[in-house]
Amino acid sequence: MRFNKINPDNLSAVIRNSREIGWKQRLYMVVTLSIPAIISQVSAIFMEYIDASMVGSLGADASAAIGLVATTTWLFMGLSSAVAIGFSVQVAHLLGAGKPEEARSVLRQALVATMTFSLLLASSGCAVSHHLPIWLGGKEAITGDASTYFLIFSFFLPALQYHFLAGGMLRCSGNMLVPGMVGVLMCVLDVAFNFLLIFPSTDITLFGLSFTLPRAGLGVKGAALGTALAETTTTIILLSYLWFRGRALRLAGTKGSFRPQADCLKRAFKIGMPVGIERMITTAAQITLTAIVAPLGICSLAANSLAITAESICYMPGYGIGEAGTTLVGQSLGAGRKVLARQFAYTTVGMGMAVMTIMGIVMYIAAPLMIGVMTPDPEVLALGVKALRTEAFAEPMFAASIVAYGVFVGAGDTVVPSIMNLGSIWIVRVTLAALLAPTLGLHGVWIAMCAELCFRGVIFLVRLQSGRWMNRIDKLK
Repeated sequence: MRFNKINPDNLSAVIRNSREIGWKQRLYMVVTLSIPAIISQVSAIFMEYIDASMVGSLGADASAAIGLVATTTWLFMGLSSAVAIGFSVQVAHLLGAGKPEEARSVLRQALVATMTFSLLLASSGCAVSHHLPIWLGGKEAITGDASTYFLIFSFFLPALQYHFLAGGMLRCSGNMLVPGMVGVLMCVLDVAFNFLLIFPSTDITLFGLSFTLPRAGLGVKGAALGTALAETTTTIILLSYLWFRGRALRLAGTKGSFRPQADCLKRAFKIGMPVGIERMITTAAQITLTAIVAPLGICSLAANSLAITAESICYMPGYGIGEAGTTLVGQSLGAGRKVLARQFAYTTVGMGMAVMTIMGIVMYIAAPLMIGVMTPDPEVLALGVKALRTEAFAEPMFAASIVAYGVFVGAGDTVVPSIMNLGSIWIVRVTLAALLAPTLGLHGVWIAMCAELCFRGVIFLVRLQSGRWMNRIDKLK
């Protein structure tokens, strides 16, 4: 089969039937799948920026209320994502093996299983929403808004769960374009809903005509509802496309049971459980690092937060390329082509490192601008710039760990990489940060982060080279 072009409908066939796929063809396939995924990742970051600026305009209390429960929302989102990964990786393997009916069977079971899980998670979130801000040590002035924000977030968790599932299924089938476009749409809808729900009605004069623009004026509640409505709307779009239009996984007009089977659930647990545990413990590490930075003063705490936000622009391309690696490696191994899987792994990791090296250079040069647009405070600016320029040296190896992790997920190899991630962040980053912060301040914390990311990149490259990650698929059958 001669290779000409790639689209969601022929990806599996190309991987199964092409005798040889040259490096130019592999690079083309990686780029084709990566660009929509990168756009989706970047749009998600912009959505966070816009949310932060809109809520920030309400005052410090509003920002603090959302910030108080932010790590807990990240935890719930991480668990939901892990459950979706457990099923979508199975689908990638089955499509690569040329078994679309079995892939649809996994999708049907996933729809029921993930809904059950999300309802349990949502119920527990709603149950603790009133107490959570108090447990986290929030001041009385913000606990009410924080509680309401988390309650709304929890109530809409089933929609977020299906968003992760539908997007993951489409991406693992080779369709990166639709989830990417929907990601951009979600950003636009989030801005629109927030504009209408957060702020109060206002008088507007346009072309000499004066009128009142009706808005809800819900403040922090409006921010939660705006994001939830944007997620729900785009989830409906993704599910509809998956059900009616996604040729590889289309359920419309097909028959099959939606009842989850033990073997499918067992494989999903083996793949997703390590990811979920990793997300939980990583969140704890992030909280610990914040506790290390907090005694350094308000300026250091603010600069740390802004630098983390600014840096996210640079590493989002790595996650997009990692998603392409998950799809290509997953389908290659499903087709029984381990040599091709290794080639795709090297291609995606190499591309990720090249792109993020460029992003690191840009970050080093543009650090004053990246921090300056978020704060006028000269001390915060100076600390933030120093942090970003320290971190810039770690971007190539950070890319290696991000993309290699995506490759390992595609192979169903999640246990060892999750342990590697956790060991690296806790043993290297947290320990070094605790040792360096008292003498070097915030700069020491970011030196620790840079050193840890370089170390993590090295150990992920060593595992990638070993090839042991390719054997995991045999244990999942």
